[in-house]
Amino acid sequence: MNSLEEIKISALARHIPIIMDDTLTKIIETIGDKKIDSILEIGTAVGYSALQFSKFLQENGKIDTIERDENMIVEAKENIKLVEKNRTINIFEGDAVEILPTFNDKYDMIFIDAAKGKYPFFLEQALRLLQKDGIIFADNILYKGYVMSDYNKHKQRTAVTHLREYIKLVTEDPKLETEILEVGDGLAITKLK
Repeated sequence: MNSLEEIKISALARHIPIIMDDTLTKIIETIGDKKIDSILEIGTAVGYSALQFSKFLQENGKIDTIERDENMIVEAKENIKLVEKNRTINIFEGDAVEILPTFNDKYDMIFIDAAKGKYPFFLEQALRLLQKDGIIFADNILYKGYVMSDYNKHKQRTAVTHLREYIKLVTEDPKLETEILEVGDGLAITKLK
């Protein structure tokens, strides 16, 4: 495997959740001409989104990405090695809940795409690690439409409850400016005012 397109096709064929095309397009549009030197990604999967993001990093920029699934880590490392020649992507192996509090760097962009039940915690950490003019993107925020409906099945209840809490936190905090978009499976874009 040697191209982003092949990584995408392989992941989709195996039902591995990766960033959707329209979500990626929206993120690229939102960033526009902004100079991005550092990106934090919570949830690496096979490395597809990190590789996509690496295309709009400034020279000598970096991406720190966190993943706990050992099989995903192995595959992501392989994909990154094949595609990303400058080695700007650093994978931190383990649970983001334990790793994030150890980080102190500031990031221009933070992409949240991991355990839905942990989104409020990820937000708290993201706000701590965000540059003043940075942007936080939270993917899958509408979660198959369940978040905005009266969906209450036990299996997804925790995820839906925590995603609703995340939306409440980012939309009701007077220090934040947030857009919730119906692209992909829902995308929240948050900036500091």
